[in-house]
Amino acid sequence: MSSRGAIDFIYKAHERIKPFVHRTPIYTNSTFNNLIGKEAFFKCENLQKTGSFKARGALNNILKLKESNPNLKGVVAYSSGNHGLATAWASRLAEVKCSVVIPKMTSEFKATAIQGYGAEVVTCEYDPISRIEACETIAAKEGYEIIHTSDHDDVIHGQGTIAVELLQEVPDLDAILVSASGGGMISGIAIAAKSINKNIKIFMVEPKGKMAEESLRSGKRLWPNPPQFVDTIADGLMSQQLGNLTFPIICRLVEKDVFTVMVTEAAAGATVAAAMSDKLKQMDPGIKKIGVILCGGNVDMLKLPWYHGTHKMDSRV
Repeated sequence: MSSRGAIDFIYKAHERIKPFVHRTPIYTNSTFNNLIGKEAFFKCENLQKTGSFKARGALNNILKLKESNPNLKGVVAYSSGNHGLATAWASRLAEVKCSVVIPKMTSEFKATAIQGYGAEVVTCEYDPISRIEACETIAAKEGYEIIHTSDHDDVIHGQGTIAVELLQEVPDLDAILVSASGGGMISGIAIAAKSINKNIKIFMVEPKGKMAEESLRSGKRLWPNPPQFVDTIADGLMSQQLGNLTFPIICRLVEKDVFTVMVTEAAAGATVAAAMSDKLKQMDPGIKKIGVILCGGNVDMLKLPWYHGTHKMDSRV
């Protein structure tokens, strides 16, 4: 699908989900601007429903399924946490049954929150293939539709609504920094932003070990198989490979320079780290106004490297 055609679906997704999701705020900080020598505009998806941008894509996908099949039996998703939360929330809103497959190592915080939305939680081994197989087994057995974490048009279009809102409020951005796992958010943002302003630059931010820049520059999928997770506390960025659907979009619309951050950066903090990096300072001096996507805020405090176990956490979402 061309970007020109896809932007129409993104605008329709925006109208579809607008009554149910937050139009998240955009914040600025003069101290931060002075530090980086640019104007940064933070799109706060950490304040979104369920605590992350994933609510947009999951809800758009499920509502579209309900439009085409009012008798939708149920949905199932695999997730490291945030997509599971979003799918559970969206399925409750749409009044359909839901199962979520999560790796055994997923925090109790996120597992409990998923169950709090009324979804069934199913655990699997800690590897990408196991969770996909578990998800497909449930879908076949129960007659459920799979809600993909990123590699689906309706999910991509839902995530693209972030850029619609951002550029409505700050239309003269020069660039947007977006963290990426499977690539659904950056694909949707790139489609929307480039359709609105063809000169804007979209930069990917990745955890160390993802190796996206090599693949983007070659236009080929250079990742080893079978798919694996990278070693990062940012569980929203664990997937090493970009999706089969998202990769061509990213190759076409996203800059080949990728910002790689250390493994101790959480998903939302990754874009902040990129904004502060020397790499950005050394780029085109014409990049003066940047959008920074804070993708989520569901951090498990027990997994932070500086946490010493002296505080109890609130498991509410």
